[in-house]
Amino acid sequence: MSGDSDLINLYSGTILALAADIPNLGKLETPDAEVKKRSPLCGSTVTVTVTFLDGKISDFRQDVKACALGQSAASVIGSTVIGCNQMDITRLNSELTAMLKENGPAPSAPFEGLEALRPARDFKNRHASILLVANALAEAFDSQK
Repeated sequence: MSGDSDLINLYSGTILALAADIPNLGKLETPDAEVKKRSPLCGSTVTVTVTFLDGKISDFRQDVKACALGQSAASVIGSTVIGCNQMDITRLNSELTAMLKENGPAPSAPFEGLEALRPARDFKNRHASILLVANALAEAFDSQK
């Protein structure tokens, strides 16, 4: 089990910088889909609102109430998600989960910035928070109005 000093070291300058600069905050007024996800372990929550055009995300907003790790994931995903289709989001979920749970490679472009969260793989109780936005986007595709 990792100690407290390992957890402190986890919050690197890169992670804190990402967490401080989350793009696309707020909610869309007339989204095609709205999904709220909560991590039961830590209580982190995200709500994503999305519009779609021709099977791709055309607009996106997020309301993020999460730890710095969840905020960092929201920052990377939020800055790259517009223009993605359902296959891109499915791949994002698979690759991010594999990086955290199986020590797989970082997610591929355009989500390679999630590499900054690789050190969190040793903190299983933080995985759900990191995956919130990606999981919410996958559900958004499945629940389009």
